[in-house]
Amino acid sequence: MLLLSILLLTSQAKGVHVECGKRPIFDGRVQYSRIIGGMEAEVGEFPWQVSIQARNEHFCGGSIINKWWIITALHCVVFEELLPTDLSVVLGSNDLRSSSVEIKGVTRIVLHKDFQRHNMDNDIALLLLDSPITFNGLTEPICMPRKPSPSVWHNCWVAGWGQTSSDDKNSMKTDLMKVPMIIMDWEKCSKTFPKLTKNMLCAGYENESFDACQGDSGGPLVCTTESDKTWYQVGIISWGKSCGQKNMPGIYTLLENYSLWIKKT
Repeated sequence: MLLLSILLLTSQAKGVHVECGKRPIFDGRVQYSRIIGGMEAEVGEFPWQVSIQARNEHFCGGSIINKWWIITALHCVVFEELLPTDLSVVLGSNDLRSSSVEIKGVTRIVLHKDFQRHNMDNDIALLLLDSPITFNGLTEPICMPRKPSPSVWHNCWVAGWGQTSSDDKNSMKTDLMKVPMIIMDWEKCSKTFPKLTKNMLCAGYENESFDACQGDSGGPLVCTTESDKTWYQVGIISWGKSCGQKNMPGIYTLLENYSLWIKKT
């Protein structure tokens, strides 16, 4: 606890420009590692991850892209017909029951105008917070994907508070869970999912039951490159045929296609 307090105070006192895609608390200590097929996330391991809630209940994930904005899946808010005043964003802790969580209101929802309900194309939305986030190691922004994107991403993960069993709606977690992911070949994936578009990517494991599930939607797929310890958000958890089934990858909104849309907002 003393080390954590020192790190937090130091980061706040410096007041310097915050780099995206960094994990100062998690990467600054030794990790003791202990979703479907998933593991519990460590403190500060995914400081950009947020819980989007309605009536104090988690229903989707999201990620911090700067001190004012959260990025998530459009279907999270459209299918529930939610207004900004219905939403709250919980950040700063892996444990949603913790007294140390920070809660922000939402003043504006920005939906992609070309969202297609029939195939989930352009499944992306932005939430404007009612007050800025103070970055402190437990809350940090994720980097947007580089242009051009690397041909191979290294060390990809998803995290969330969603179901850990595909057939048990009561298996929602209050502790953040993480699963490793492999980005799969688009052409091969399109044979399984004919409605796949070039605004989507597939990720999962061909022979393992690792996946995102209900309640994880809107959360980030994050990766590094082999030569770079910076974390980039590559995708947004969007849809799939089922959770954690072998040879059934999850489908993600391909974030690099929306860099200009995000900048214009």
